[in-house]
Amino acid sequence: MKLQGKNICFLGDSITAGSGISSMDKIYWNLLAEREGCHSFGYGIGATRIASQRRYGVDNPVHAPNCDENNEYFASRVPAMREEADVVVVFGGTNDYGHGDATLGSMSDRTPETFYGAVHHLILTLQAKYPKATLVLLTPLHRCRENEPYNSLGIRNMTGLAGYVSIIKEVGAYYGLPLLDLYAIPDFEPENEENRLLYMKDGLHPTDAGHEILYRYLAAFLKAL
Repeated sequence: MKLQGKNICFLGDSITAGSGISSMDKIYWNLLAEREGCHSFGYGIGATRIASQRRYGVDNPVHAPNCDENNEYFASRVPAMREEADVVVVFGGTNDYGHGDATLGSMSDRTPETFYGAVHHLILTLQAKYPKATLVLLTPLHRCRENEPYNSLGIRNMTGLAGYVSIIKEVGAYYGLPLLDLYAIPDFEPENEENRLLYMKDGLHPTDAGHEILYRYLAAFLKAL
């Protein structure tokens, strides 16, 4: 795919919003626009998830710190995105593992109340809005404490982050969508202290150097489509 002149929308969470970087010109999608001549539009909101939160709000006794109070799960934000796009990139799932309360569900689900259903629902929502666009999925990066049996809300989850990655890949394959497996990138492995300090100091959000790597992988992947 030739990227020059393309309108590319990026739907995501705090990584796409720029948490962990020194300035917005260092974020992966702005690097893509600057170096590849495309037009990037970022739709990232910190702490948001692909699936809907069942229990949320300031009065919620299990409310996650810094969690969005309006439950702005990904599909609910699609109507506010620009009307035209050549490519739409979805980058999420880490917060569903970290502080989501939706169950995993099953492949047959089609509502945002389970993670399986939310991935289906998001893809169908984006395809309805952008029938001619190329829809691209990115898996979550490795993160610290990604194999904990309970998330920050105390909700039991025995799959770990890898289970969410697997679901995104399975549902994406069902629709025949291109998918960049960032979970397989060795640079983003917080168990490696040298890599963590360089690329994701807090064990989750990429640094400026981390976004440089994200840009390189994403640019090569999109050009190969």
